[in-house]
Amino acid sequence: MTSTGGTAEGTAAVVLVGGQGSRLRPLTSSTPKPMLPTAGVPFIGHLLSRIAAAGIRRVVLGTSYRAEVFADYLGDGSAFGLDLECVPEPEPLGTGGGIRHAAAALDPAFEEVMVFNGDILSGVDLGAVLAEHRAADADATLHLVRVPDPTAFGCVPTDASGRVEAFLEKTLNPPTDQVNAGCYVFRRAVIDAIPEGRPVSVERETFPGLLREGRRLQGHVESSYWLDLGTPAAFVRGCADLVQGIAPTSALPGPIGTSLLLDGAKTAATASVSDGTTLGRDVVVGDGSRVIGSVVMDGARIGDNVVVTRSVIGPRAVIGDETVVSDAVVGDDVTIGANCELREGVRLWPGLSIPDGGLRFSGSG
Repeated sequence: MTSTGGTAEGTAAVVLVGGQGSRLRPLTSSTPKPMLPTAGVPFIGHLLSRIAAAGIRRVVLGTSYRAEVFADYLGDGSAFGLDLECVPEPEPLGTGGGIRHAAAALDPAFEEVMVFNGDILSGVDLGAVLAEHRAADADATLHLVRVPDPTAFGCVPTDASGRVEAFLEKTLNPPTDQVNAGCYVFRRAVIDAIPEGRPVSVERETFPGLLREGRRLQGHVESSYWLDLGTPAAFVRGCADLVQGIAPTSALPGPIGTSLLLDGAKTAATASVSDGTTLGRDVVVGDGSRVIGSVVMDGARIGDNVVVTRSVIGPRAVIGDETVVSDAVVGDDVTIGANCELREGVRLWPGLSIPDGGLRFSGSG
């Protein structure tokens, strides 16, 4: 998505990708959340494509969990049109501490820094966020998104000029539908004032502290596409939205449509793949099977007359004939026999083997 607002000249970016993604296990047991295959490429690829489209060139990734995976995939960022560096945290430093640590790798000439949480899929116009930050002469600007049900989030009220008034915890009666969307612009001096060498929460410490000091915090409020990919259900939905063009990206490795089939993926003539499904490399889908709004990762095998709905099938997993998989996660190298049924949030850890015979599994994950 190309920015239509302020120019990004003189702006650098920090992307926080250090979390362990515990809510997405077993998918993240060996792969950091931002590196999960998401509509055909690691999710970080979609985010970096949007950063590059906004005109930002210098990017630092704050890494922690499986930091080497990012460095191996991204290199120096030149493949994305970026000057990119991965900076591992010596210990978990929280959002504020992570921003401070990563930003130390930036040249002091960058007087403003745009910060991204590495697990948010968003359609916000990044140039418009920058333009509002500058117009308000703000110390920090937060992307705030309006959500239908703000009770699940802390909320951030603003006044008529967009100035942030408070940071409120979750409540059954929130005074606003505006929530923190995980994208910020900071004046460089604000980042440099974050304490070094200890965990700091930008949401609970940095921003409230700035408010107490009377500093200008601006809210860029809008209602574009926004999704936190922190749960399996959200991950599957985000992948499907990218494939179908509902969520913006310029990194999709194929045309927008009802499905995305990567190299070597094969479907039987009587099979159907729909609702934004991604089939990874060398996936095979058998006769009469239906794969609906799901992610099937590289090398997986789907038998005959199988129904897979809103689920993730891990690399090299095998799903036996006549099996139903709905709202479930099947880990790497799992084998599921024929005539099984997996529903309602069940998660199968890598390497498990489920025998034939109509076994039923359900969960609450």
